[in-house]
Amino acid sequence: MTIQDTVTSGIRTDKVAVQGDDLVFDVRGHGAPLVLLPGTPGDASAYGLVADPLASDHTVITYDPRGFGRSTGRAPRRYEIGQQAGDVVEVVHAAGFDRALVFGNSAGAEVGLELAKNYADIVEGLVVHEPPVIRVLPDADTFQRKIAEIYRTAWTEGPKQAFLDFLLLSQLPFNAGKPFTQAEVDAIRPKADALPGFDFADFYVKYQMLPLTNYAPDLAAITENGVRVVVGAGALSLDLPFGRTSRRIADELRVPFITFPGHHGSYTDPATADAWLKVLREALAAL
Repeated sequence: MTIQDTVTSGIRTDKVAVQGDDLVFDVRGHGAPLVLLPGTPGDASAYGLVADPLASDHTVITYDPRGFGRSTGRAPRRYEIGQQAGDVVEVVHAAGFDRALVFGNSAGAEVGLELAKNYADIVEGLVVHEPPVIRVLPDADTFQRKIAEIYRTAWTEGPKQAFLDFLLLSQLPFNAGKPFTQAEVDAIRPKADALPGFDFADFYVKYQMLPLTNYAPDLAAITENGVRVVVGAGALSLDLPFGRTSRRIADELRVPFITFPGHHGSYTDPATADAWLKVLREALAAL
């Protein structure tokens, strides 16, 4: 059975009020609860291809982080990983559960690590997928200097120009599933302000990028808390920055490392989502 053949009915949509915002979440399926944490600028829809198949044997919880999708984001908007983790706790409880398995991709993987540190009592097990925790890398200083330059660019040249620079640095697959080259960024940059689908860039590079790339997971605390963790990265990401962070975290935590098909976001691609889902099930089974 493929993902396209799987249909789940009875999705329950609800919301929970947290610190002045309404967080919208969806619950589907039956079985052990599993919450899927999206990267940025993702929301519950990021898991549209995999949530229904997972609901055949899990109660799957997806949600829109504050300020994204259907959830509100009161002004002034800010991004704090500790707050994001607290939001997940509230969503899990509002969905009717005390504990859940957790999968997090990218920014969501950092939120998962923060949950394992500060809210270990709700984490049944955690799968971490390509978190942007560059501070764990031996060449972190080089990355952080470049991130600082990108942040300055956001205010001096424009957020879309800065986001292109971030994509080039991180080698994320925004270019038809492939990383941008310097030549491609140079060609696009003069027309960056007109780029469609990049409206989130202003919030990301000005308010979200630094908290994410400055975040240092407390791996000792996670180990002490006894949270079961599996770490993974896409096969095409292994030598790229966020594949490297994944391997480093797995080594430091001394936990299994699993290679997923494709790249940073292959669960969103119909061509790879079935194979990706199979590996996620293996990762969950290893917890």
